[in-house]
Amino acid sequence: MTRDRLWTLPNLLTLSRLPLAVLLFACIAQQWWFAGLATFGVAALTDWLDGLAARRLHQSSAIGRNLDPLIDKVLTGGAFIYLLPVESAGLMPWMVVVIVGRELLITGLRGIMESHGIRFGADQWGKLKMVLQCAVLVAILGLLAITPHVPEKVVSVLRRVQTALIYLMLAATIISGVQYLWRAARSRSMAASIAG
Repeated sequence: MTRDRLWTLPNLLTLSRLPLAVLLFACIAQQWWFAGLATFGVAALTDWLDGLAARRLHQSSAIGRNLDPLIDKVLTGGAFIYLLPVESAGLMPWMVVVIVGRELLITGLRGIMESHGIRFGADQWGKLKMVLQCAVLVAILGLLAITPHVPEKVVSVLRRVQTALIYLMLAATIISGVQYLWRAARSRSMAASIAG
């Protein structure tokens, strides 16, 4: 287990998502939808590769467990914030508040738990939430990119699919947040019982 090294391959892949996030935000701001979709695709690929590298190279670490989800939250949360003024993205302010609020809460909670020596990496609910957030962003960016090039009837159907994905993602975001809170409460109470 690598505990104190920042400059490992998995962490470098994770850190590469920061400039990609800035590029994605610029693409959204300039309405370069195809470029934004491609940029987000590359960022999602690095997210998969850093986990693979950490497992294959045995370079899992507390730094990585905290850094990876933090940068994911910058990427996805920032993208949702930048997309909020885009009417056809189908997002409302309360949706973005739910997404960003949950991410801030769980990031802070993860830091507290790890500082007490309790491993608090992503679980299946957190991974499902991340997959759905990525699916929503791909759907929004993809639909914005193709809208001028396909019939309105097709766009209308795809927009309904996009809306369904958004609400499914919001449900997973809320459920995973509650589940993390429950997991943290159980971990702290178990640790207190052992210490007592």
